[in-house]
Amino acid sequence: MKKTSFLAVFAALLFLAENSAAQELYMPRNIKEAYANGTRSMDGKPGKKYWQNHGKYTIALTVDAKTKIVTGTETIVYENNSNDTLKNLPIRFVNNFHKPTAPRGGQVSPDFLTEGLTITTLKIGGEVYKEDGREWGTVGNVKLNKVILPHSKVTINIDWNYPLSKQSGREGQIDESTFFVAYSYPRVSVFDDYNKWDRLPHTDRQEFYNDFNDYNFSVKAPKNYVVYGTGDLLNPDEVLQPEFSARLKKSYTTDEIMHIANEQEMKSGVVTKQNDWNVWKFEAKNISDVCFGLSDHYLWDASSVIVDKKTNRRASVQAAYDIKGTDFVNSIKNNQYALAWFSENWPGVPYPFSKMTAFQGFADMEYPMMCNDSEMGDPYFAQLVQDHEVAHTYFPFYMGINETRYAFMDEGWATTFEYLIGIAEHGKEAADKFYKEFRVKHYINDPSTEQDQPIITMSSQLSDAGYSNNSYGKSSLSYIALKDLLGDVLFKKSLHAYMDNWNGKHPIPWDYFNSFNTASGKNLNWFFNNWFFTNNYIDIAVKNVSKNTVTIDNVGGFAIPFDVIIVYADDSKETIHQTPAIWEANQKLATIAVKSKKQIKQVTIDGGIYLDPTPQNNSWTAK
Repeated sequence: MKKTSFLAVFAALLFLAENSAAQELYMPRNIKEAYANGTRSMDGKPGKKYWQNHGKYTIALTVDAKTKIVTGTETIVYENNSNDTLKNLPIRFVNNFHKPTAPRGGQVSPDFLTEGLTITTLKIGGEVYKEDGREWGTVGNVKLNKVILPHSKVTINIDWNYPLSKQSGREGQIDESTFFVAYSYPRVSVFDDYNKWDRLPHTDRQEFYNDFNDYNFSVKAPKNYVVYGTGDLLNPDEVLQPEFSARLKKSYTTDEIMHIANEQEMKSGVVTKQNDWNVWKFEAKNISDVCFGLSDHYLWDASSVIVDKKTNRRASVQAAYDIKGTDFVNSIKNNQYALAWFSENWPGVPYPFSKMTAFQGFADMEYPMMCNDSEMGDPYFAQLVQDHEVAHTYFPFYMGINETRYAFMDEGWATTFEYLIGIAEHGKEAADKFYKEFRVKHYINDPSTEQDQPIITMSSQLSDAGYSNNSYGKSSLSYIALKDLLGDVLFKKSLHAYMDNWNGKHPIPWDYFNSFNTASGKNLNWFFNNWFFTNNYIDIAVKNVSKNTVTIDNVGGFAIPFDVIIVYADDSKETIHQTPAIWEANQKLATIAVKSKKQIKQVTIDGGIYLDPTPQNNSWTAK
């Protein structure tokens, strides 16, 4: 072998060794342990020893419209599928966030505050516990008198009550006779393979982490109140007058937008059965949560849409809104489009549930099969918000994502799907403009150090802009960059592999990274390290232009796609698109070969939605 060949081979081997070492992604010690124990696998799939716990919840709730008190009784059959002996039982009640002593990131009004949960009965395994829950935060702990053995079940009985807050947030009183009732029942907190009991409290920022459970629940509501809930309504004939029950049933099989109950019908008291109280029964299986809303005057629209063309399966699309809720007049049409588009395009997985209800409230918040959205007074923005909340169906509800710790795993994807469906609805120019204004501009124009914290940083350790940007804009930009890098076909294949691996289970970020590596057949760790584990930001610049090359300086460091727009001496133009792959070999400097032999007069680099804080160095002009 010639000396030059030997040196070339040696240099190549050295580069591969260094590159391979650099591409190992950081893992916290508890995550490493989960992989070592075989509950998770480096191919991106659940490990051979993966497990998760499960509950069967039978719940009966009553909402008193006069006192604004919710009372309930529930039976939970809790299944410990782990190899651990459980000596404690953390019980989560998110609504205790309204207690004055609850941790919050900002100020609230007196109308937001309540006394929180009161437990009147608690039995575990038939044994009575003297626990009233009054000292609990959003997570309370019960020390068990009798442990829960591995691979065994225990029955938990709880009777409780709590007041609906006057000021509505993600739940509470919408008006004097309209309520959105979410996080309304005590639930066993998650016990998982990488962190054991989830004891993190809720703040005004944090969202949720729940097991997949089976629910059979009923809502006892006063006469003339319609209840809209997660899951299938099991007894429409028992709670609705025949004409209205027939309308609802017809809506399940048609594309026609039906007005199940209009303003006058609700006012006249002809919609529900005229019992003093009606009991509305719902069922939902293998789902991470249930909630419901109720009102005695909301308008009720409904229709359905085919979400799986292979089987012609339909999903019910419903809307409940005030006569003044002008945005919601279009909710059915918009959600018919959204459910079909998400099912057929991105993520391209048939909508997995039987229903989606848009309920007019204040939160702009997602729930399984429901969204609680505010009146925007802007049809474009209202549709975008509704699209975003519906997109959450897949992340976190199709996959049981730990939103509390890793908000970027659901908010980033919902933001991405919101952008992609926006292109289909309004065109790329309008979607790009909105995305830049709403998701990127405030991030890129703020040079504070909080903005540049690594995306992998636990969401529970972030606040203000650091939380928002990591959860929404920055992570969404990473997913869109990866789509550009892989191309639509390979990206969708990899996305579907990830979703199939973790449907109904609890993925963590490393499961996402590993799933994409395996499905794509590429080692993408250089990309994941670049976007998730660094203090990079977006900023590129034209460094040098010669006759046949353009050199780009990656000042901020993120591996972003961009266009190189070249104007030649004869005023002809050429646009050369660069995927993030341009940064794989050297994440600080990229050299782009120009095939044309014509003299270059001007070069401009355009990142599109990847806004640049220093646009003045994005152009070069020949002297």
